[in-house]
Amino acid sequence: MDLSFYNKEFNEALKEIPKQNFHNQGLEISVEFVLNSIALKIYNPNWTSEPESPLNAKSRIFFSIWINKKTITENRVYYNIHALKLRELKGYKIQSRNFADLFRSKFSNFQTEWENIDTALGPLTLMEGWINLNKETIKSDIIKLSENFLKVSPIIDSALNNFKYK
Repeated sequence: MDLSFYNKEFNEALKEIPKQNFHNQGLEISVEFVLNSIALKIYNPNWTSEPESPLNAKSRIFFSIWINKKTITENRVYYNIHALKLRELKGYKIQSRNFADLFRSKFSNFQTEWENIDTALGPLTLMEGWINLNKETIKSDIIKLSENFLKVSPIIDSALNNFKYK
């Protein structure tokens, strides 16, 4: 199965996302090919142990929208927020389970805005969901999911503030 159509759609969505709104919150956006998937990632370099290399840092928090051959056969586009190895995040004393619980309690106010959402996951995946794959609307669907994340990204900052070294 050829992913080039979806790679093009993800990159076109990236071009149309109003990046200034994201930059105002310290967020960066990229399209990557990772784990045999096309993925749009939104991240804040401050949410990583290596701000100079935030996409590859061991300790990091990021939002991802992705598609691969398996998800195409399922007719789905997946999205999630990962929080990886938070104990190694410099300047913070975080137990991943406590961070996940705090994030999810604040995120619950926004849950209805996300289709097929699941938050009953381990501490590394704060939330995960999917939308139906529609080739005609995938670009606008990616933009909408990105804008939804923009609304909830302050929850991550707020939760992190609770674990800063004093």
